[in-house]
Amino acid sequence: QVKLVESGGGSMPVGGSLTLSCVASIRSGYIDSMDSMAWFRQAPGKEREAVATIYQPAKETYYTDSVKGRFTISQDRAQNTLYLQMDSLKPDDTAVYYCAAGGPAWLTAIQKLFKYWGQGTQVTVSS
Repeated sequence: QVKLVESGGGSMPVGGSLTLSCVASIRSGYIDSMDSMAWFRQAPGKEREAVATIYQPAKETYYTDSVKGRFTISQDRAQNTLYLQMDSLKPDDTAVYYCAAGGPAWLTAIQKLFKYWGQGTQVTVSS
């Protein structure tokens, strides 16, 4: 079983920064080094959307248009940790942010292709 635990969420004013972390604890099964990982978010009354995804073997990343130039996804395979650096935060970034792992061996933003999900961490940006 793979457990993902997010941390780093909180409340920030517009223009602030936050860094989200996601640590993978593996009791059984595994997260293959070829798996993609991702951050998704769900704002109140909206569907969950992909924010940023990463496929490290090919050094590829994807960002949704609204966060390009402001957010950076990265991972530390040795520590089984995924990060999301969020700068220049806007009120529209307010959402619950979810870490996802166990994706396919290519870059993707399709939710159903990820096997493992964290419980989510709240990010609130106030104007």
